[in-house]
This record gives sequence, structure tokens and C-alpha cells, in this order.
Amino acid sequence: MHSITPDIHSMSRINSTICWQQSRLLWLREGDANSKYFYSILASRQRQNAISSILVEGVVVEDVQPIRQAVVCHFASHFRALNVVRLSVDNLQFWKLSVS
Repeated sequence: MHSITPDIHSMSRINSTICWQQSRLLWLREGDANSKYFYSILASRQRQNAISSILVEGVVVEDVQPIRQAVVCHFASHFRALNVVRLSVDNLQFWKLSVS
């Protein structure tokens, strides 16, 4: 029994390798039946995600370069560096714990 077990595992690995190679050969020969469907889904998602026009201060912007410029200006105004006075801890008095 102990001498047969490694042979069974070896044959199982060989069988799975052969099955995998046959499936790859079949896929290469016949192609993927769902490719057209998935590519159409991807194309429709790209069309949905595209920005064709935006509204900037009541004006509709429709060209690529003006849209890009409006987006950059919008986010630049929100994320520009501001000089803010921050509190420091230099002159603060802290309570000390006593050993009792």
C-alpha cells in the first residue's frame, strides 16, 4: 500500500497536466465564445465613463482641452497650500505624575 500511494499521486498530477494542456489547446483552436460579449461590455463601460461635457459656472464646456483645464482649476483651488497658524506645545505646562 505504501509503495502504490506515490504512484497514484504521480499519475494524478500527470492526468491533471494533460487535461490542462488539452483545454488550452481547445481554447487556442476554437477561441473564447464569450469574447465578443465581454468586449462589448467593456466598450459600453468606457462610453459611460467618458466625460463629454461639464457645467462650469453656468456655462456648458464640451471640448477636451477646456474640460481638462476646468477640472485642473477646480481641484487646484481645493488643494492649494494654505498658510495656517498652528498651535505649538513649546510653552504648555503638563501635569506630572508623582510616585506614591
